[in-house]
Amino acid sequence: MTDKPALRARLRALRGAFVAATPIAVPAAFAGRLHAGAIVAGYRPIGGEADPAPLVRAARNAGCRIALPHVTTRAAPIRFLAWDGVGPLVDGPFGLRQPADDAVEVRPDVILTPLLGFDAAGNRLGQGAGHYDRAFAAHPHAWRVGVAWSVQQVDSLPVDPWDMPLHAIATESHWIVP
Repeated sequence: MTDKPALRARLRALRGAFVAATPIAVPAAFAGRLHAGAIVAGYRPIGGEADPAPLVRAARNAGCRIALPHVTTRAAPIRFLAWDGVGPLVDGPFGLRQPADDAVEVRPDVILTPLLGFDAAGNRLGQGAGHYDRAFAAHPHAWRVGVAWSVQQVDSLPVDPWDMPLHAIATESHWIVP
């Protein structure tokens, strides 16, 4: 299937109907890449997205600093803003909970990425606004880790010239390295 809107609708429905028996796993390969002072960008899940909280906890336990995405409009790029894990979050567009716009902007070393679908080659299908595509281009050094439920894996995804593959995908049952 190469019709992205139809694929998004199908995967959104699959993701929304899935009930995980276990949370996202924290594989040794993920924990082994963490080090004190590294900046890990997580996110607050919405709309059935897999919750990266176990990965964020592992990062915090390893001494990493945490950031969350900050979005203002569909067209504006994501900024990653520092978050201490307890400070208040504000309502953002699209139902997001995010740090206030005056929080410190940081450059992530790891970007934990929500998605609608992924394939074994590390291709990712997002919501369609291109926020993470632009974030990956702005932070090409960052380790890109998709966070998803296993039901979100498809045989293959259509790839556009601007798409950057994920380095790894964490699900409730697998750690996938393309």
